[in-house]
Amino acid sequence: MALVARLRAGDAAAFDDVIGRFHAPLFNFLARLSRRRDLAEDLLEETWLRLVARAPALREDTRLGPWLFTVARNLYASYCRSRLVEDSHVASLIGLWPCGTPQPSPFESAAATESERRIEAALAALPVLAREALLLVGVQGLSITEASEACGISPEAMRQRISRARALLTRRLDDVAAPRLTGLREVET
Repeated sequence: MALVARLRAGDAAAFDDVIGRFHAPLFNFLARLSRRRDLAEDLLEETWLRLVARAPALREDTRLGPWLFTVARNLYASYCRSRLVEDSHVASLIGLWPCGTPQPSPFESAAATESERRIEAALAALPVLAREALLLVGVQGLSITEASEACGISPEAMRQRISRARALLTRRLDDVAAPRLTGLREVET
């Protein structure tokens, strides 16, 4: 029996199979999209609850990957809309706090390489739609068609979004590297 049919029938093992297959990719997508591990965990939990609640209504031809990424993406968008004012107020207060934002532990600092930090920082600085496109296709490995389904846009629009996002990411990485290279030239002369 196909996985969707098993989900529609309420087969607990089918839910376990889906969670085993999609937990890590969905969590990584949400964590990088939101830039908050705790929020990613909450949104992922809500994604699983939506799957359980809506499984009986799934069509037989439903592709679970794009469906789950769509649910996760929509939950994040809803969170952003509901928290926009509150989060901006909290962020301004955090900026006033003497210790600022939380710093990574020594272990986290040692584990991350310089290039990974640069890429993650440049990725995090991208606009949400650009970051989302790169995360779905480049990091999570969804096809253009699957990513476009998850975002509710045409495959051509997704290709354009990815192209623009890659160009923007490249420019941001070049901007970060340029001052370092300039500094090196000054030392050499």
